[in-house]
Amino acid sequence: MLLTRIPAIPGRLSFHAQLALSGRKSLRCFASEANTQRVRMNNLEQNSFINYERLKQNLDIVKKRLNRPLTYSEKILYSHLDDPKNQDIERGVSYLRLRPDRVACQDATAQMAILQFMSAGMPEVAVPTTVHCDHLIEAFSGGKKDLARAETTNKEVYDFLSSACAKYNIGFWRPGSGIIHQIILENYAFPYSLLIGTDSHTPNAGGLGQVAIGVGGADAVDVMADLPWELKCPKTIGVKLTGKLNGWTAPKDVILKVAGILTVKGGTGAIVEYFGPGVESLSCTGMATICNMGAEIGATTSIFPFNKRMSQYLRATNRGPIATLAEQYGSVFAADGDAHYDEVVEINLDELEPHLNGPFTPDLATPVSKFKDAVKKNDWPAELKVGLIGSCTNSSYEDMTRAASICQQALDKGIKAKSIFTITPGSEQVRATLARDGQLETMSKAGGIVLANACGPCIGQWKRTDVKKGEKNSIVTSYNRNFTGRNDANPATHAFVTSPDIVTAMVFAGDMRFNPLTDTLKDANGNDFKFEPPSGEGLPSKGYDAGANTYVKPDPASAKDVVIDPQSNRLQRLKPFSRWDGKDATGMRILIKAKGKCTTDHISAAGPWLKYRGHLQNISNNYMIGAINSENGEANKLKNLETGDYASVPEVALYYRDHGIRWVTIGEENLGEGSSREHAALEPRYLGGTAIITKSFARIHETNLKKQGLLPLTFADPSAYDKINYNDKVDILGLTDFAPGKPLTLKVHPADGSAAWTTTLNHTFNQDQIEWFKAGSALNHMADVRKN
Repeated sequence: MLLTRIPAIPGRLSFHAQLALSGRKSLRCFASEANTQRVRMNNLEQNSFINYERLKQNLDIVKKRLNRPLTYSEKILYSHLDDPKNQDIERGVSYLRLRPDRVACQDATAQMAILQFMSAGMPEVAVPTTVHCDHLIEAFSGGKKDLARAETTNKEVYDFLSSACAKYNIGFWRPGSGIIHQIILENYAFPYSLLIGTDSHTPNAGGLGQVAIGVGGADAVDVMADLPWELKCPKTIGVKLTGKLNGWTAPKDVILKVAGILTVKGGTGAIVEYFGPGVESLSCTGMATICNMGAEIGATTSIFPFNKRMSQYLRATNRGPIATLAEQYGSVFAADGDAHYDEVVEINLDELEPHLNGPFTPDLATPVSKFKDAVKKNDWPAELKVGLIGSCTNSSYEDMTRAASICQQALDKGIKAKSIFTITPGSEQVRATLARDGQLETMSKAGGIVLANACGPCIGQWKRTDVKKGEKNSIVTSYNRNFTGRNDANPATHAFVTSPDIVTAMVFAGDMRFNPLTDTLKDANGNDFKFEPPSGEGLPSKGYDAGANTYVKPDPASAKDVVIDPQSNRLQRLKPFSRWDGKDATGMRILIKAKGKCTTDHISAAGPWLKYRGHLQNISNNYMIGAINSENGEANKLKNLETGDYASVPEVALYYRDHGIRWVTIGEENLGEGSSREHAALEPRYLGGTAIITKSFARIHETNLKKQGLLPLTFADPSAYDKINYNDKVDILGLTDFAPGKPLTLKVHPADGSAAWTTTLNHTFNQDQIEWFKAGSALNHMADVRKN
């Protein structure tokens, strides 16, 4: 396979710019006045219109200023600038102030986002916004029963979200609707637009030519409250695709290969833009799969250029006028012929083979031809316990029809799945269409269990009973993440990420060493047979069946007040964080010096903790419980350096806070990798933390920490991490002169009584972000601005 990394070329380096910060017209009104063609953004919101002409005007201003060729993603991003005439634009340096077209929230993160929005005192959201109930449904016995149980168990939260949506003019998608990213793709995503969503896999919409970026809830609140949204100007990584997918190779294998090349932090601070002749061989939903899992390489987002496959999908989902309008503006937003990228990776699809990535990290990539040997060499459990297909990454009609074709082959040979086999449709529309066309029945007959249209096991919502916690076992999934304990809270589960095709074939073998491209199975008569490559339809030939109506249109005029029970253990009103005291931070304890990989799953676990996402006090009881303590190599076992006793991380943090002792957390590389969950930033702030000091940060987590008034800082000299001991005390100096580009100083007071020493701490704060810190949080600063 041709695979090259081309040396970096010096890079070049946005619609709402005329609206003033206060008293501006809403996006919907502005668009309807300025847009002459009157094409609605979607079929559900009557007064939201596309305004490509305004985007073009902004882009023309930027092009004249920069006088350089632009990539596709740059054109979209810069056309959404709040002030295209004066905005500084330099890749990797400037902070862009942008005006997104819409906001999307999933139910777990929406709770905190709405609680923060309520604190802003706005009568309704300023841009189109939706909430999607997909994260809180636990997978156990099957779709209907699991959904019914979730509606009872989570009634308080669903009632809160639905009432808040009605009051603040937010579209509400009920439980059972499907996974947020599939709903967005089917209804709201459109080319050349800008979406932010409170979930790290929001880039899924890049499969429809949209710049879609995962953010924390506080970022979403900025946009909902009519403030510009801030993003460091991304670098651009180009992935050139040549050739054509064939046989067992699926779109998922493109991103699995890219993850192996760039690693989990290789895309940090960059947009990954796909281009080249190979793009034409991918379906729209296949491109969405690739963009979705771009979150696993730390990319700001991933995107494909608008093309005919996107037009086909738009028309298949009853959005023909959008396709026609986008086609008219194709030349405006197409990448300039001589546009340059900071880095280019080239992949020949003709030679790409299926991959399995893992365990425990999504960038450990192994081609299927070498996987059998890897299982043996690494002593991975060879028995396949469970195969799971679906999730926001791979639950399209095309994915499911290809899986069903494999199941039909197995049924024709008289065999059923040897492993547990679960199927998660991505949306009610996909489920209903698969039911109508017979694929769900085929997969069920082959031994599959159809789960609810929700996230389920992908985000830890899995009531697994086939193995005990701590029992070493293997599973394969078509999901996107496979961190330790991610799917089932069992740290001994070896989870591997692959395509739905490979998952489905492997469940009939029940063996991790089975290669469906070369190996045979026994049919019901004991004869050898080999699976033929899967086949499927990119779009249903009979059109989509919409299924049950699960959308609730907001009605602010008749909405009632949002009520939160003060005694609730799932919802809690927020109180403002304290402001900076105007002094350097001295005499601080190190709460924990974390060792190795520390994702947002380690910092703020999901699974059973999801039910507390609207209650900051209760959710804070999971802070850093999955992180490995460098002192003893254990998780959630810390020494309280004031009492000498060992306790959980949250217990020690609370002790320090309640006794007036400030503290910091110290970590290694890419801290906060993974989900967008801002709880990983809210919790340390609530528990009395001052700073998080690491070798490097994942993008969303770093921004979330800033939003909550914490100091995300990095060692200028990474070796300083090794010199610091868990029981030292530290000072952060230079805060009284805190300024953009000016490093701070960490002064370390060793516990053994030896001389204090200092090391430099870098930061990425701009002046506005420094004001967040001084005010105590971005929300506090927002309140200050509105008062003035």
